[in-house]
This record gives sequence, structure tokens and C-alpha cells, in this order.
Amino acid sequence: MPLLSSVRLKQGILLGKMQSLGFENSQHAKLNVLTEDVIKSSEIEGLKLNVEQVRSSIARRLGLDVGGDIYVERDVQGIVDMMLDATINLDKPISDDRLFGWQAAMFPSGRSGLYKIKVGEYRDDSNGKMQVVSGALGHEKVHYEAPSAKNLPQEMCKLIDFINKEKDTDLVIKAGIVHLWFVIIHPFEDGNGRIARALTDMLLARSENTSDRFYSMSSQIKKVRKSYYEILQITQKDSVDITLWLKWFLENLVIAIEDSEQIFNDVLKRAEFWEKNKSQVFNKRQIKVLTKLLDNFEGNLTTKKWAKMCNCSHDTANRDIADLVNKNILIKQGEARATHYILK
Repeated sequence: MPLLSSVRLKQGILLGKMQSLGFENSQHAKLNVLTEDVIKSSEIEGLKLNVEQVRSSIARRLGLDVGGDIYVERDVQGIVDMMLDATINLDKPISDDRLFGWQAAMFPSGRSGLYKIKVGEYRDDSNGKMQVVSGALGHEKVHYEAPSAKNLPQEMCKLIDFINKEKDTDLVIKAGIVHLWFVIIHPFEDGNGRIARALTDMLLARSENTSDRFYSMSSQIKKVRKSYYEILQITQKDSVDITLWLKWFLENLVIAIEDSEQIFNDVLKRAEFWEKNKSQVFNKRQIKVLTKLLDNFEGNLTTKKWAKMCNCSHDTANRDIADLVNKNILIKQGEARATHYILK
């Protein structure tokens, strides 16, 4: 109960802070968090998604202009669609069909890597029991064996009823229970972890009565991935007492909310920059690159990168950059081939 109280207090403080930023800035904070959430939820499963594609896809769904029209692959779009459906449509009931849609969206080709899998339906164990294993071929270690496929209809019915109809459990606690319960049932051939985390985000959104996400539980789980799998393994093999799991869940949820302070500061910095320079005149290329520098730019800004991002010549890039240096917006760093620029 003290942990739950701490989570509830921090949720309220965070929502108040973000609302004080105003609509446009809070939308950019939401964009940053959702991008992080999608990326890290996939990385937990060992999948590396293209950050630009994820960010562009989410921005389009939120109606934000982040500069550039980036091609988004179908599987990336599917993962984004699932995560956004979970939080934007937070009050929509969960059903078998909705879960089937989420899982199918993640695997549009019907394959997980090289392997053909069942999509849009629960597993049938036709290729053997559903097991979580590790280790080299012939030396596998079984960490967990899921319930038989023949029990899935009744087990999923119980879980879905709990999500939709049970009203007495605090929604934060409910998020922790549903996460664990879904992972234990492991109803699909692939994608179970990401769907469990999407359900978690949905219930946390319900607990705050808002679709705006300003912290990422998936990002925190990625940081403590080893202990995440350890507590799941302990809980799955022990009794039906899940207190240790809920304690772990709440402790890491507190950390996830506290880490959002950096997101708040980044958005505040972005707002202060545009306010400070509202009297300056920038062309479209400059606005596009400055927006990227203030959001999620990776590496150093060079003339070559500028030209590529803006689809312009090196001479045009040099003129744009020189203008920003003269306006005291950018500072030149390094010499010759090592020359790059940073925001003042």
C-alpha cells in the first residue's frame, strides 16, 4: 500500500506538470514517450526498430509535423498502431478479436523472422508445447512452459472478464496483475510480451483517466531486463501468491515516473528556445533541422547531414548554417573534416 500510494502521488504530480506546458508542448512530450515506449518494448524481445520510422509514424497519428516524410515499414506501423490503440482507445473493451488484431498487426507477413507463425488467432501447439527457452541447440534450458492450448479459450475468457468487468481492484494494481496473467497464459505464438506491455499501458492510462502518456514502463523494464525475467520466472513457478511480483512492478513504476523528469526538462528547453527566438526569421530548412536538434538528433550536425536532411546542395546547407551561426543560434565546433555544429 505505501508503494501504491507513492505511485498515485507521482502520477498526479507528473500530470500536473505536463498540463502546465500547454497543449503543443505536451503533445511533443507525448510523442517522445510513445516513441521510447515502442522502441524499448521491442528491444526487450531483442528487436531493433528504426527510431525515425517509429517517431514519424506516431507523429502522423498525433497530427504533429516533425519534418520530413519518412517511409514506414508495415511491421513498424503495425506495432505503433497496436500501442496507440491501447492508449488512445483506453476505454474500449478488450476482446479476443481486438487482441487478434494487435498480434496480426505486428506480423503483417505472417512470419516472425524466418519462421511462419499463426497470426490473428491463439496458438494451437501443433508444433509442440509453448516453452520459453534459452541456450544453444541441443543444450536448451526451459525457463517456462505455458498452459496447454486446449485451455486457452477458458483461460483467456477469465482474463478478459477480469479486464473488462472487475471494478474493485485499483487500476494500477490491476495493470500489474494483467501483465503477469497474460505472460503466464502466453496465448500467441509470438508477440506476447509486447501485447502484455500494451495492456499494461492501457490500464495505466485508465488509472490516470487520460490517453496522454508521459512515462514509459517498457523503457524501465528494458533497463532492468534481467531482474524482470527473474521475477517472472520466480512468480510463474511459485505459488499463486503474486505479492513479490506486484512489489517489483510498483517499485519500477515509481522509477519510470521519476525518469520522466528528463522528458519534462527537454520539452521545457524546446519551448524556451522557440520563445527566446520568436523574433528571428528562419526558413523552412532551418526550422526543420532546429526542430530535430531540439528533439532527438543523434550524432553531430555537419554540412553533409544538413544537405541530406533537407535534400539541398552543400552550398545551400553552408549558407543556412552560416546564417544560424551569425544569429548566435549555432556554435561551430572542430576544424576541417571534424567541423560540426551545436545549439548554443
